[in-house]
Amino acid sequence: MDCFKIAGLVLTPFGKDIVEQKGSGGIGCVLNVFWILIAGIWIFLSHVALGVGLAVTIIGIPFALQHLKLAFLALAPFGQRVKEG
Repeated sequence: MDCFKIAGLVLTPFGKDIVEQKGSGGIGCVLNVFWILIAGIWIFLSHVALGVGLAVTIIGIPFALQHLKLAFLALAPFGQRVKEG
């Protein structure tokens, strides 16, 4: 279900924050390690590359910041919650 969390943030990234969810425990840590090894690192690197590319122009800076926010969510989505800012 965390893939839908990332997808929802991609569709409407502005005005939302990522906060740590209490009570995810050890299972969240194990799932994050598994996620990082399978797909998380590649999604993280693609968002960082897009953020750096967008930060070149003044118009792209807000979008670059959103890609960096998405990068950290994509790296370890379990135990994180998307909150309306």
